[in-house]
Amino acid sequence: MEISQYLVLASCSAMLIGMSKGGLPLVGMMSVPLLSLVMSPVKVAVLLLPLFVISDVVGVWLYRRNYSAINLKILVPAGLLGVLIGWLTASMISDLTIKLIIGLVGVSFCLQTWFKRGQGDAALPASVPKGIFWGAGAGFTSFIAHAGGPPFQVFVLPQKLPKAEFAGTATILFAIINFAKIGPYQNLSPYSVEDLMGAAVLVPFALAGTFVGAYLTKRIADAWFFKLVQAGLFLVSLKLICDSVTG
Repeated sequence: MEISQYLVLASCSAMLIGMSKGGLPLVGMMSVPLLSLVMSPVKVAVLLLPLFVISDVVGVWLYRRNYSAINLKILVPAGLLGVLIGWLTASMISDLTIKLIIGLVGVSFCLQTWFKRGQGDAALPASVPKGIFWGAGAGFTSFIAHAGGPPFQVFVLPQKLPKAEFAGTATILFAIINFAKIGPYQNLSPYSVEDLMGAAVLVPFALAGTFVGAYLTKRIADAWFFKLVQAGLFLVSLKLICDSVTG
C-alpha cells in the first residue's frame, strides 16, 4: 500500500465521517468501504471510531434542539442490543466476510433507494416492533462496519420527519452507539499508540467535514447530492464484493 494512496483515502474517509455528523448521515457509509480498499476492514473500523466519537460531539451540539424523542426512545435500546450482538459475534467473522457484508449492505441500500415505490404515501408513525428490529440492525452494522445508516433510514424515512429533525435523530442515536462501541473495540483490538496517532492526524479533516455537512444540509438540494453519494457507494461496494469473492 502506497502511503500517498492511504493518506488520500483516509483524509476523504475522515471528511465523510464529519459530514455525516453535520447532517448527512448517508455519507458516513462511504468511509469504511473507501478505506477498506487498502486496509483490513477490522483495522479500518478501529482506526475510524475515535473520529466518529470526536465528530459526534460537534454533531450533537449542532442538532441539540432538533430530534425525534419517540424515535430515540425506541432506537437507542435497540441499537445498544445490536452493538452487543456485534461484539459477541465479531471473533467469528473473517475480513473477507466483513468486506462481503459491507458490500452487500451498500449495494442493497442503493438498489432499495433507487427502486422503492410509494414516495407520495402519507407519513407513517414510529412502530415499536419495527424500530426494535431496524434499530438492532443499525447497532450491529454500525459495530462491524460503521454502516448503521441503511437500517436507520429504512425505519425513519417513511415517517417523513423534517430534515433537521431527521438529521438530529440520526446524529444523537449514532453518537450513543459509537460511545458504546469504545469498550468492545478496545477488548477485541486494543488501541496502540500508533492507532491513536493515526486517528489524531485525521481529526482536523473530520471536524472540518462536520461543518461542511451542516452547511450542505442547509444549502443544497438533497436529491442531487445523494445521487452522487449513492453512485460512489454503489461502485465501492461492488469492488468490495468482488474482492471478497476472489480473495
